[in-house]
Amino acid sequence: MHALSVLNQEFLARGWNRKPTGRLVAELGFHVTLAVGGLAVVVLAHNLALDALGLLLSTMGSLGVSTNTHTSSHYATCNRRWANRALTYFGYPLFLGMSATYWWQKHVAVHHPTPNVIGLDDDADLLPAFTINIRDVAQARGLRRWWFDHQWLGIFFAIAFNALNVQRAGIQYLVACLRDPARRKAAHGYDALMLVGHVALWLVIPSLFFGPLPVLALYAVRVVLLGYAIFVAFAPAHFPEEAAFLDRQDRNRPEYFRRADFILLQTATTLNFRTGFFGRLFCAGVDYQIEHHLFPGYSHVYYPRMSRILKRFCEENGYPYRTLGWWEAIWKSLVVFRRPKPVYPQLEVLRGAVPSVESSEREAVELLSGQEQVA
Repeated sequence: MHALSVLNQEFLARGWNRKPTGRLVAELGFHVTLAVGGLAVVVLAHNLALDALGLLLSTMGSLGVSTNTHTSSHYATCNRRWANRALTYFGYPLFLGMSATYWWQKHVAVHHPTPNVIGLDDDADLLPAFTINIRDVAQARGLRRWWFDHQWLGIFFAIAFNALNVQRAGIQYLVACLRDPARRKAAHGYDALMLVGHVALWLVIPSLFFGPLPVLALYAVRVVLLGYAIFVAFAPAHFPEEAAFLDRQDRNRPEYFRRADFILLQTATTLNFRTGFFGRLFCAGVDYQIEHHLFPGYSHVYYPRMSRILKRFCEENGYPYRTLGWWEAIWKSLVVFRRPKPVYPQLEVLRGAVPSVESSEREAVELLSGQEQVA
């Protein structure tokens, strides 16, 4: 952690800890306008080409809202904590219908400290429907094994339910918290109120003007397209084979990862991907996941400049720092459903052993000692 402190001091000296609130809120306003404006085009234009264009623009805007809100959820948009939380409530439950408290628990509290740790990070564990690690495939039998061998045939269809699954899981989590006095907090009440507001704004009120069936149909299309958009923005950082999977070690000792080499844990399990100017606008930092995982409290505006220093630091200190092209990263995020990744037995194995961007899946598997390889 000392090395990370030195880097942090350098970033502080450059003023990168300052929150560019005005710029980030302006970007959020642009994304909201694009998302709503695209839907307006669909509603008002009676032309198939314009409808398709409107849906595309709306999906891009909704993706921008999700990634911009991702920054707020890490308290990196504003100096005041309440303002970051307010923006998170706006972006996730009110605008996108996704629970904010579920996101803080799943993503901020669990995923960031233990990325790609099987048994801890739910983002890396797609059971029971799918798997992208060879251990699950090796342990499967009968029809389950047949499905894992052929799951890649259905993955493109399954991604359509990506956003819907986040909405569903968030509601389940929120209901469980609200029903349990020991877990229930004011934040859960705010979250529930914003979700009710989402239903009112996107379904109830529009149905009064256009009827329930057209509104439900348009909402369903919006959620499906958002599912694909979320996949292409978030999966490339942790799904490709270069982003290592780790075993949980001992289920009764999760503190193992709190004592581990934090920099190695983050850099071995995380990738960056190149997007260009417009990609950076809509990805809002999720394309610089290494920087984000090591310095989540910094605004994504500074990540491109931070990356030059961090890349050099990793190279000089033996830490992996991998960057893929965006299309390459998306493709590799799909390929793992056809050729699942190994699960490394312990973090220490990854120093000098984590696959580079040129490594094949077979080379990565051969680095494991004693783990069964799936033909």
